Amino acid sequence: MRIEIDDNSGFCFGVVRAIGEAESALQCGEVYSLGDIVHNRIEVQRLEQLGLHTVSHEELPSLSGRRLLVRAHGEPPSTFELARELGIEVIDATCPVVAKLQERVVKAHTKMREVGGQVVILGKRGHAEVVGLTGQVAEPTIVVEREEDLEQIDFTRPIFFLSQTTQSVELFERLREQMLARLASPEMLTAHDTICRQVSSREKHLDEFARRHDVVIFVCGRKSSNGKVLAEVCRAANPRTYNIEEAQELQAEWFEGAESVGICGATSTPKWLMQEIAEAIKSPQLMV
Repeated sequence: MRIEIDDNSGFCFGVVRAIGEAESALQCGEVYSLGDIVHNRIEVQRLEQLGLHTVSHEELPSLSGRRLLVRAHGEPPSTFELARELGIEVIDATCPVVAKLQERVVKAHTKMREVGGQVVILGKRGHAEVVGLTGQVAEPTIVVEREEDLEQIDFTRPIFFLSQTTQSVELFERLREQMLARLASPEMLTAHDTICRQVSSREKHLDEFARRHDVVIFVCGRKSSNGKVLAEVCRAANPRTYNIEEAQELQAEWFEGAESVGICGATSTPKWLMQEIAEAIKSPQLMV
C-alpha cells in the first residue's frame, strides 16, 4: 500500500512564526500562552513539556511579572492594555495577515460610521481570531457563519463585508452574491475578501490530492476551524476521507482494498504528526 504525505499541508506561516516565538522565549524559562497556541492538542502537549502553560483571560491577574504569548489569532486592544496594567510582558505573535485584517476592521467601521452602515464578518462566533477582530472597536460587528445568518443584517443600510482569514472563498462569494441580491443598489456593498491565500489555495490542491488516493487521512485538532473546512473539501472529493487527531484513532477497516493512502492536514497540523501517522499505518495491525 502506497502512502503519501501532502507536501502542502501543515503549519501556515503565521503558526510557524508563533511557535518559533514560543520556542525562542522558552529557552529563557516559562511562558504563558493566552489560549492554545495552535488548535492541535498534540502540538500543544509537546510545547507544554518545554515549559509553555496555556491560560485563560480570567487568569491574567495572577500573571503579574510573567511573560505572556499572544498567539497568531491575535487579541483585541483591551487585552494588551490589561497586560500593561498588570505588569505582564507580552510576546506578540499575532500573524501579520491577521494584524492587517484588524486594521481593516477599524477602517471599515470608520467608513460605515460616516454613512450609517454596518460591518459584517464571515467567521466562526467565539473563535479567537473573530473575538480579536470584533474587539477592535466599541461598535458591534455582525458575525455570520452561514446563509441563514444574513437575517441579522439590515439591508436598507450599507454593508462592509470582510472575512476571518481561514474561511472558505466559495462561501464568502456565495454570501456576497446574496447580499447584492437583497440590497437596493450594488454601491451599498463593499466586500473585501480577506481570506489568507496561503490557506485558501489549499482547497483546490487538496481536492486534487484526495481524488488521486483510495483513502485519505485528514489530520487536525478538534478545535481547528480551518481543519473543518479543509476536511470537508477532501470528503467532497473522496468519500473515504477520515478525520483524526492522532494515530490511535486509525482503524484497520478503513484501508480494506486500498492501494494508496493520502495523509494531509490543516494549517495547525505539524508535519511530524502526519509522519507519525504514516508510520502507524504501516504497522502490522493496520496493514491489510
